[in-house]
Amino acid sequence: MAASANLNVMIKTARRAGRALLKDFTEVEQLQVGTKGPGDFVSRADRQAEETIRTLLMEARPTYGFLGEEGGEIEGEDPTRRWIVDPLDGTTNFLHGLPQWAVSIALEHKGQIVAGVVYDPVKDELFHAEKGNGAWMNESRIRVSGRHRLIECIFATGLPFGGSTDLPQTLKDLSQLLPATAGVRRFGAASLDLAYVAAGRFDGFWERRLKSWDIAAGLIIAKEAGALVETIVPEGNPLDGNVIVSNEPVFASFAKIIRKAAE
Repeated sequence: MAASANLNVMIKTARRAGRALLKDFTEVEQLQVGTKGPGDFVSRADRQAEETIRTLLMEARPTYGFLGEEGGEIEGEDPTRRWIVDPLDGTTNFLHGLPQWAVSIALEHKGQIVAGVVYDPVKDELFHAEKGNGAWMNESRIRVSGRHRLIECIFATGLPFGGSTDLPQTLKDLSQLLPATAGVRRFGAASLDLAYVAAGRFDGFWERRLKSWDIAAGLIIAKEAGALVETIVPEGNPLDGNVIVSNEPVFASFAKIIRKAAE
């Protein structure tokens, strides 16, 4: 596929940050780890990855703004364009030696996500998309699954961890969805969950209270692969973090279950 100059910058940056993270992943027991909240860990590798990403993106596009999970927001001279970055989505997996984590980089233009990259260095799978140009994994075009029956579908979500107040709602979701489907998976990295929907590995995804950097890149990849994307409460903005995503054939049934559980 022919990528734009911006997407090429994003891909190059994600791969470079991913290589450094992969090196640290092989030495995970030696990482210096701090905490920033119950069940929410931040590592030296996480901070260094964001610094690398910010430096490379700002060198390539010095007027763009930047929003990162670790360093917060930097306003750019161009108020219409902003990078949205999660340097290490799946930090807890990373720190436990679980190979399910990714680098996530999105480009926002006038409030809309126009390009996204989600890179899994362990498997060397790079998911990417630009608005109107489809979704790709490495050099192969990807599409959402074609399943039509909920009972054949597998869905992904997040589960509450220590200190979270979402357990009752999550249990309600699961009690409604599990009997109607082939199962639910909790892999611990929302960006990859969305990329897996795009690739047809999962049939759908939902979660509440996510941050924009968790999902910005994954959402455009899923959309460009043919997924429907809405908020759990209709007419909201998916970047606010309450999202429901699936292929078109099962979306109405899937959304009905999740929204009923939310009542």
